[in-house]
Amino acid sequence: MEPLLSLRTFIDKAIAKDEITHINGADWDLEIGAIAEINYKKPMSNALLFDNIVDYLPGYRILTGSITTPGRLGRTLNLGEDLNNLELVAALHSKPSKWAADSKSFSHTIIDSAPFFENHIEDKDINLLKFPVPRWHEDDGGRYIGTGCFVVTSDPETGKYNGGCYRMEVQDDGKSVTLAAVPGKHGAQHIDRWFKKAGRAPVAVSFGHDPLLLVVGGTEVPSGIFELDYAGAILGKHVPVVLGPVTGLPIPAGAEIVIEGWLTPDNTRNEGPFGEWTGYYSGDGRPALAIDIQALYHRDDPILLGAPPNKPPHDYSYMRTMLKSAMIQDELAAMGVAGVRSAWAHESGGGRLFIAVSLEQRFAGHSRQVGFLTAQCPAAAYMNRFVVVVDDDIDPSDLGQVIWAMSTRCDPATDIEILHKTWGSKLDPMLVPGLPSYNNRAIVDACRPFERLTTFPKVAESNPEYLRTVEAKWSHILNPI
Repeated sequence: MEPLLSLRTFIDKAIAKDEITHINGADWDLEIGAIAEINYKKPMSNALLFDNIVDYLPGYRILTGSITTPGRLGRTLNLGEDLNNLELVAALHSKPSKWAADSKSFSHTIIDSAPFFENHIEDKDINLLKFPVPRWHEDDGGRYIGTGCFVVTSDPETGKYNGGCYRMEVQDDGKSVTLAAVPGKHGAQHIDRWFKKAGRAPVAVSFGHDPLLLVVGGTEVPSGIFELDYAGAILGKHVPVVLGPVTGLPIPAGAEIVIEGWLTPDNTRNEGPFGEWTGYYSGDGRPALAIDIQALYHRDDPILLGAPPNKPPHDYSYMRTMLKSAMIQDELAAMGVAGVRSAWAHESGGGRLFIAVSLEQRFAGHSRQVGFLTAQCPAAAYMNRFVVVVDDDIDPSDLGQVIWAMSTRCDPATDIEILHKTWGSKLDPMLVPGLPSYNNRAIVDACRPFERLTTFPKVAESNPEYLRTVEAKWSHILNPI
């Protein structure tokens, strides 16, 4: 029986639903990345399972496009597998806060062994290029094994764990790998604390697992909650882990390929560039921490989970949009903000850069309050650039409606506020090399002026109920079969 969070279980369920397309004979050098990019730009695309990859043995596989549809994402999040977009949004309502609250009741459980111990490699025999690691984009600085990975770190003071998803480039002809942990994120904080306390930091990484770990590792799970416990709350089950023989860190038992090792401040390699989720190549080659790998474990016929980013939409932009929209709305509700109807972190902004929030205005200044709180709430604080607040007659997920509200209800001279020196990223294409990674962000009040709510010009559109009646009457003309 497969352990919980096994990638093989995920694939078997997707095959049963005819949601997997098998690709045989693709080249790891650019071709896999190009096929993946073409695929996830199609609506309702299947996941792709690559096998018989050029230069590699049959059975050494890569899965991409794992959660690009509402059905697969809904199944992954234990919300139902026959959902459309609107149904998935409705199912996600209030779930992130519930999962956070329930995580203590579903803490991970330690077991003695796992299938990934089928093969155990150490020292000079370690070679990550034993696996068909792709060069995803033509201007990438190397081959990136870490796109859908799950990186486990710990806090040396509290003992709490963190699981994050960071890009990882193979180095030293497969002997090592760089870890591009984002400054300010929990994993990077753990590493810094270990450096100060012990001069080195333990790390364990899984490179193949159920895409649920891509979800929880790639979004802002609240501080202090281990992502494997959060995943357990989503599934309503305790996630089994084994403690790494080298680091003692908890590793999901369902992993396909695992490394353990140590980071030290002086052990760096040149890393990048890499085609990132912003839609641009990030980094012209700069130092990044390299893992001194002590042990490599993998299953027979291992499967890599690939999640290559690029100009949106990309492999995980749909997932991020859905999850972050729900998280932002939950956090606003938890703050006690009245009147908020919905939030949407648009996929065209990578699920981070452009956020729209709709509300029913209840007092003067209400729209500005919502805008400022959204811009700095934990789920949205990292690297957002625009927060647009709209009235509740606007669907914030519809960019056409949002732009219409901005164009007709916003005075640029008085309704746009700028926040300076907020939490940015070195991934930002606007960042000048060598400068601190701040960003500035705009809060756009695209609501009707509160003092003119009753006198603002009426929207020129028919009554929705009347439109439905007319559409039903004339459906044989308007919606022919």
